[in-house]
Amino acid sequence: MAAKKEKPIHSLFAGATAGAIEAFVTYPTEFVKTRSQFGGKKEGPIAIIKDTVRTKGITGLYSGCTALVVGNSLKAGVRFVTYDYFKKKLADKDGKISPSRSLLAGLGAGMTEAVFAVTPSETIKTKLIDDAKRPNPQYRGLVHGTVSIVKQEGISGIYRGLFPVMMRQGANSAVRFTTYATLKQFVQGTMRPGQQLPSAFTFAIGGIAGLVTVYTTMPLDVIKTRMQTLEARAQYRNSFHCAYRIFTEEGILRFWTGTTPRLARLVLSGGIVFTIYENIMKVIS
Repeated sequence: MAAKKEKPIHSLFAGATAGAIEAFVTYPTEFVKTRSQFGGKKEGPIAIIKDTVRTKGITGLYSGCTALVVGNSLKAGVRFVTYDYFKKKLADKDGKISPSRSLLAGLGAGMTEAVFAVTPSETIKTKLIDDAKRPNPQYRGLVHGTVSIVKQEGISGIYRGLFPVMMRQGANSAVRFTTYATLKQFVQGTMRPGQQLPSAFTFAIGGIAGLVTVYTTMPLDVIKTRMQTLEARAQYRNSFHCAYRIFTEEGILRFWTGTTPRLARLVLSGGIVFTIYENIMKVIS
């Protein structure tokens, strides 16, 4: 697989645009997934949607949306730039990169985005969603919520769950990029030389990559959500203690809570992000 040279500014712009659009379109599934992963009574996706719409209206399904749109835009930009960077560094003398090196490049991209974009936005989003289900929410949106969290907990307050986020994002990107790149290479091998991959194929391949990613990284996502709730500091000493309590008190299947809405989001997001990214790169490269 040849390591195609992309300009970092192009990758940043295309990735950020794709990430922002994807986050807004799929946010209700992210909201339902996050709510279902909180501790306490187990709630199904339909019950969460009905309860939220009944008490908060349709807009309730977009609680914390701004934090995710901003964070997802930055995340996708960082992801594509760093993935392209690592891909070039790991390519052989002929400019080709093996699936194992593609996996390593994706792992590096995921770790980078976890530190610079994902952890703060995910922590704020999770706290806003957790706060919104209370009778008297204390946060009045993204800016007020962020300022309040930093005042109450310091800068570490928006970096809760950094370790599971780094593990999840590293695994996410490694699995997603490798699956996408491998399937794309296979499909292109069946096409005529110089023929461009149709957008429908790009969407389908991205969707499959999202499907594979969900089932392999779901436990890390559940731990990440629990570590970022408002009560996390009182309940869990660290990520390992959180995982231990979930396993011993709620059972191993609890690690896959929220799979359905996350599956819906990542399959859609995989298709949306890769399709928008590839098309923007065609225009500006």
